[in-house]
Amino acid sequence: MGIDLAVSLGSMLIAPVFDFIRKKFIKTESDTPERTMGTLATTKPEALAGYTTAMATYLDSQVKYFNRDVVGTTSSWVNDLRASIRPIAVAIGLLIFLGSVFIQIPIPDGIRLFFEAIIGSWFGDRISSK
Repeated sequence: MGIDLAVSLGSMLIAPVFDFIRKKFIKTESDTPERTMGTLATTKPEALAGYTTAMATYLDSQVKYFNRDVVGTTSSWVNDLRASIRPIAVAIGLLIFLGSVFIQIPIPDGIRLFFEAIIGSWFGDRISSK
């Protein structure tokens, strides 16, 4: 029973605690490309054209690197399948837990802990996104 509580609470609280620590103690950079362009426009307007060209090339290379394994566009059913994997796993886990309560079917420890971690992680993400 103790390991169940630890897995459930751990997977539920890791995401919100991590977000809190990151927002509280890790300062975000205040330098943005827009701020740099504004500074260049007021201090060195002749360098602004080169900077915007360099930023466009940099962002284009990032997009190409990120999409290096994607050929064309994915079909909508692939996108829908990817988006539904986690909710389906949570729903199956909840159904298995309900079945074990009402039908008295024993669940092996590994499967129970797996679904507790998935469900706790899903609820933890819901908590941290608010």
